[in-house]
Amino acid sequence: MICENLEGTLDELNVSDRTVEYVEIEWHEAFKKIHRKKTDSGREVGIRMGDWVLKRGLQEGDVIYQDDSLVIAVHTPPCGIIQIKIEAGHKKVAAKVCYEIGNRHAPLFYGKDEDSFVTPYNEPMLEMLQKFHGVLVEKTVGQLDFHEKISASVHNHHH
Repeated sequence: MICENLEGTLDELNVSDRTVEYVEIEWHEAFKKIHRKKTDSGREVGIRMGDWVLKRGLQEGDVIYQDDSLVIAVHTPPCGIIQIKIEAGHKKVAAKVCYEIGNRHAPLFYGKDEDSFVTPYNEPMLEMLQKFHGVLVEKTVGQLDFHEKISASVHNHHH
């Protein structure tokens, strides 16, 4: 089965009388156009999305296939994340934190409040962030919210 369109989200569509199967898309796969996956019930699925996915990404609850009896939706499992909190009186360090994360080509997301950020966990990133004065970092598990993504990696192609 090939899924080529975003049909809407589970919140928008009435799926009550249909079977819903989920395909897992990890955060680092969300911006890829082509996937080969199995749904949670073992159905083979080919996913081929348009260029829009490069900016928006596939998100939790996205419906990528529907017919009269079946809906296939995206599930993004939680992953290791680093929560970054800029302490009061240290606002200027935020720019340096964001620069260093971007310099490592890691995605960066806004956190729950205005002085916080989230980035996917890896040990070198955690160690680097722990060295900043006025920055609290915590390794935890959560979902990355692409609505709160600060920037996508941009590739400029010169012809």
